[in-house]
Amino acid sequence: MTHLIALIDGSSYAQSVCDLTRWVAERTDASVELMHVLGRRNTDSEPADLSGNLKLGARSALLKELSDLDEQKNKLELKRGRLLLEEAKSGLEENGLSAVTSKLRHGDLIETISEFEDDADLILIGKRGEAADFAKMHLGSNLERVVRSARKPVLVASRAFKPINKFLIAFDGGESAMKAVRHIASGKLFTGLPCTLLSVGKANDTLQQKLDEATAILRKAGYEVDAGFATGEPEDVIKDKIEADGIDLLVMGAYGHSRIRNLIIGSTTTEMVRSCQVPVMMFR
Repeated sequence: MTHLIALIDGSSYAQSVCDLTRWVAERTDASVELMHVLGRRNTDSEPADLSGNLKLGARSALLKELSDLDEQKNKLELKRGRLLLEEAKSGLEENGLSAVTSKLRHGDLIETISEFEDDADLILIGKRGEAADFAKMHLGSNLERVVRSARKPVLVASRAFKPINKFLIAFDGGESAMKAVRHIASGKLFTGLPCTLLSVGKANDTLQQKLDEATAILRKAGYEVDAGFATGEPEDVIKDKIEADGIDLLVMGAYGHSRIRNLIIGSTTTEMVRSCQVPVMMFR
């Protein structure tokens, strides 16, 4: 059975993550693990040096108050996390899913995913978390970390879920793009949905051969495939294609290996996830 890990927080994207999780689970007969991770707290609230500012009694009283406040905040975060998971679990079960469990964890998100992803086939996460600046279109601080570190495909939920009737594969001929093609061809998630296979850039014999190979793999698996090339900046061309053709989900390779290069010239991956208003499924 397929197994999903759905990362839940208190952001406006949490409901979309749940809706997308339900869509995947229904099409693949998957079990679902809802997960909420509380980051490590700095429990040392003692100021660096109060010896010259406060008398011993006042200093001790202040430190006691800060310690009590930390403890209270931690309890509230635990309570909130449990409520978020309970609400998400109830929502999925009310919509017909039965194999749903939940997990509340303390620690680093990436370490937690690494611990549990061996048993998962797909990881779902919202495009932005609670701390993201939506007005400036910033992505969630954890999203890039998850995509870069996860060994399994990552499906990024857009702000509002809508039914998925057609999908597009951004194809560059690379290893991650071929991995995506083979994954789709061998799985049930996209069965029956028309596929657009788009390569952005100037056509050449090598890329044409790889595009033909990918098309053949998908058609052999029963997919209706519209394959072709387009010129321009990848993020602009793909975004326009999605909007013009009413594409509901984008599949693409994720970040390259050179983090420094991405910092210098920007990342097509980041720009695509940031600007597209549809879910994005990424493979490394």
